[in-house]
Amino acid sequence: MERLVNTQSGKHSLVGRSNSMLTVYELIEKISPVDVGVLLIGESGTGKELAAHAIHGKSARKDMPFVAVNCAAIPDTLAESELFGHEKGAFTGAQAKRKGKFELADKGTLFLDEIGDMSLEAQSKMLRILEEKKLETVGGEQSILVDIRIIAASNKDLLQKVKERTFRSDLYYRLNEMRIDLPPLRERKEDISLLVKHFIELFNQDFNKKVKGVSDTALSYLIKHSWPGNVRELKNVIKRAIALMESEVIWLEHLPFEVRLQAKDYLKDDFSLKQIERCHIAAILNKTKWNKKMAAMILEISRPRLDRKIKEYNLTEGK
Repeated sequence: MERLVNTQSGKHSLVGRSNSMLTVYELIEKISPVDVGVLLIGESGTGKELAAHAIHGKSARKDMPFVAVNCAAIPDTLAESELFGHEKGAFTGAQAKRKGKFELADKGTLFLDEIGDMSLEAQSKMLRILEEKKLETVGGEQSILVDIRIIAASNKDLLQKVKERTFRSDLYYRLNEMRIDLPPLRERKEDISLLVKHFIELFNQDFNKKVKGVSDTALSYLIKHSWPGNVRELKNVIKRAIALMESEVIWLEHLPFEVRLQAKDYLKDDFSLKQIERCHIAAILNKTKWNKKMAAMILEISRPRLDRKIKEYNLTEGK
């Protein structure tokens, strides 16, 4: 099994053939039909939401709602309203009744991403809902029955947060009925070529391009990179390359500076960082025929910063 796809478009696809990913696929196949809570653990960008989509898509709830919530993005003051809903006039600004994420996910799956950032008060109320299968909206007086499957995810050590008393132990064990660990990309580099192929196919369709592949040199640099942003970072690198390039092959020059910098043979002549940066900026400027707006986009820096670098390195058009 090389990839696990649970949507026809492939946009919600887990891709890989490494042993660690095969283990993930096997767990998803076994866990999905069993209506229990699932805890997904992994660094940011490892595909936790993709795994949640896969579990939902292979469960008996697949035709019901899949509702995703980023707990880290919800302010503490709005957490209860966002999760449980509110009545009209429940607080300043509540001009109409609003359903919360729990109610919207009724009969389906609720994916709680970065659950380790949820406030203790919200954790307490969520635990009660999971135990009693009913909730009360903010400002409401009647209980609402809900039937949902919870898939929670975290890039933090939840057990450590339990020890620090910033995460409820009873909620942790309630969520951790089944657990799947998503491996970081640096530990499954044999999957990089397959991921690159997958993203090329995806963005060829999005950008109406006909990119055929990646050069051997560029691929070797992609494999050497440590990928702190994991699969999400690799996806963005390929997306940017295809969006800006005109050739049919992704060459080394299409890769961002930080990817090229980490490869050992890029530093074989013991150049200083400043020398490398100067050469890189000059190459991009020449490639774009000194179109500073486009060069700044490729370099992922602001136009004023590019101007400062040009002055600092005494770069001149045509040289």
